[in-house]
Amino acid sequence: MKFALVFALFGCALAMRDQSIAVTGKLVCGQNPAKEVRVKLWEEDSDTVSMNYLTLGPDPDDLLDQGYTDTEGKFLLSGGTTELTPIDPIFKVYHDCDDGVLPGARKVKFGIPKSYITEGKVPKKTFDIGIINLETIFKNEEREMIVSKRSIRARRGGINEEMDDTAVLKRIQILEQEQKEAEEKRKISVSKKDSSESDSDERFF
Repeated sequence: MKFALVFALFGCALAMRDQSIAVTGKLVCGQNPAKEVRVKLWEEDSDTVSMNYLTLGPDPDDLLDQGYTDTEGKFLLSGGTTELTPIDPIFKVYHDCDDGVLPGARKVKFGIPKSYITEGKVPKKTFDIGIINLETIFKNEEREMIVSKRSIRARRGGINEEMDDTAVLKRIQILEQEQKEAEEKRKISVSKKDSSESDSDERFF
């Protein structure tokens, strides 16, 4: 039994893979940009991780990235994690749009299509969620009683940094460059593989 447990854990470790996701968009409150709104990118996990007959225990949610919208209501979040199964990326917004004097903040969340999940630590695609009017009453909306109201910040690589409009734009450019470089590496790898297969076919004939 002990051997089976060790073998299962070893197999699980081998199956773990890096996965990443990115989301961008713009938030508005009616006709005005929703600036300095708290946004977070989460990976929501199931209660437990199972592998065949073996239950490995609880799998906690992972905070992939967080920040605030800029003065135009725009945002960009990206992050990744290592998981056994495909991740479940969730975009969450904490806001006070059309909320009167109620305590806390309105909390809404949006699922991100799994087709935008890419392998590796750097996202190769970015999901554009478009323009969201936070006046909308969303289904299954919740309330968050404690929400940070600090100046616009974003978490990147474990380091908190002040983010103004210029910094947000620069971050978008960096992410686009990283995605471009990752795509170029992928194309080179495919080209080498095709070339190798072609040489092998020639030797065969």
